[in-house]
Amino acid sequence: MNERKYNIRISSEGRELVAIDDFRLAKSAITVLLGESGIGKSLILLAIAGLIDPDELDVQIDGKPYAAYLRSQEAIDIRRNGFFVFQEPSSHLNPLATLRAQLREGSLAKTHDEERILRKLWQNSTSSDIESILDVYPKPYRPSGGEKQRILAAMAFKKMAASAELEDSTFIFDEPTGNLDNRLRNEFLDLLIENFRDRTATIVLITHDYSIISRFASTYPAVSMRILYRELMLERGKLHLRDFLPGEYLSWLEKRNAAVRTAKKTETILRLHPDIEIFGRTLSISRDKEGCNLEPLVIRKGAVTYLKAPSGTGKTTIVKLMMGLIKPEKMLMELGSAVYTEKTNRNAWARGVWGKQMTMVFQHADESLNQNSKVKDVFSGLPIAGPMNERTIANSISELFEEEPSRDFLNTKVKYLSGGQKQRLNLLRSLILHTDILILDEPLNGLDFASAAKVITKIEMKLQSGIGVLVISHNEEIFDTLVAADDIYYLHSWSPNCTMPDTSKR
Repeated sequence: MNERKYNIRISSEGRELVAIDDFRLAKSAITVLLGESGIGKSLILLAIAGLIDPDELDVQIDGKPYAAYLRSQEAIDIRRNGFFVFQEPSSHLNPLATLRAQLREGSLAKTHDEERILRKLWQNSTSSDIESILDVYPKPYRPSGGEKQRILAAMAFKKMAASAELEDSTFIFDEPTGNLDNRLRNEFLDLLIENFRDRTATIVLITHDYSIISRFASTYPAVSMRILYRELMLERGKLHLRDFLPGEYLSWLEKRNAAVRTAKKTETILRLHPDIEIFGRTLSISRDKEGCNLEPLVIRKGAVTYLKAPSGTGKTTIVKLMMGLIKPEKMLMELGSAVYTEKTNRNAWARGVWGKQMTMVFQHADESLNQNSKVKDVFSGLPIAGPMNERTIANSISELFEEEPSRDFLNTKVKYLSGGQKQRLNLLRSLILHTDILILDEPLNGLDFASAAKVITKIEMKLQSGIGVLVISHNEEIFDTLVAADDIYYLHSWSPNCTMPDTSKR
């Protein structure tokens, strides 16, 4: 398989952001690029795609100034014949033009496959639903993050069709399914393989979703020889690219699936009644996917409760409501002997819940970490029994890091860490506490496989100590190995096809 090897250096105002000697890009193949967030995957691919502003960052490729690379035929071909799907679609979409107009700009107007692509990406939506989206001018609140991702993916697939006969076409998808549930993610992967199978395009898929490995292995074995898995890793301060064998993940998953999971009939710690009103919306909780048979969400000692729903339904809203961080119009939660409702004063949560009965790992580490604090100070202010000196802090950090942290690392400001490093510290801040309930909002967000496996082991250890865990996560394939079927719940926006229950008597 033909490969291009790059030596890349990227810095800003004298501070090195990325330095790698062995980044390899396989031609006419799909490279699934794995690795923790924030270590440089996106920057490297943006540089290769010729999309970095040389006035903003200092870039060198193969020892030459970036300006020379931008003039090369390789960079010209990538920009002309390929497409880059940004992790944050808003950075690509024009707020002054409708989505329909942007879907048909330039070379995209030459393809006639738009309707089929959109129907695939908006599975189960009507033509009128899709039409209404296409007439939207992009704004921060509309369309949703998942819709923006799908629009950008549709542009890429149209460009792929337009470049079908070209040998030098490169398509880069940066976390294209981060806001999609598994069903829509699979529709995207189907389109990706369909457009790749009979063509010579070079495709890079940047992702933290290791379950994509399972999907490709089970659904597309015929093209497996043209799919490469590589993991960008940061070890002792140096970046390098290693081949990631699918069996590393698949065998680990198989062992976990082999374990028998039964619901634990243990003491109930928390009960959240199923009808909730928040921000003018009605949300409901059920054990059935349709949402017609509402039941309270229950968390028990030593068990994992899994709350599932498509992106944007309100899972994070629900757990922040349970933590008393946002105020609902209607709720009823029983936590031990205490009852919390929409009328409960916020101080009640501060006195009896935060860090005492419940703790929460936020989806985004930046929500809970002080960016200007040093790593060694991330545990400051937590209700931990006994003092923590530099040695005990280092020991705690090493539980989720590959190596014992150096003094330099302990004195590094949080804002200079990678996203994966921040997420591990975010997790440790909650795992070190001994509350009755641990809430995990996308706990594997931005982690590499080794770190994700360690987190699962740590959760199992916490369960053995008797705590109850509530999980919301898109990583269903992984967390289904922790949860019994009776402990899975579904969150819904209210469906008019169901009969509204009588909740006047609480």
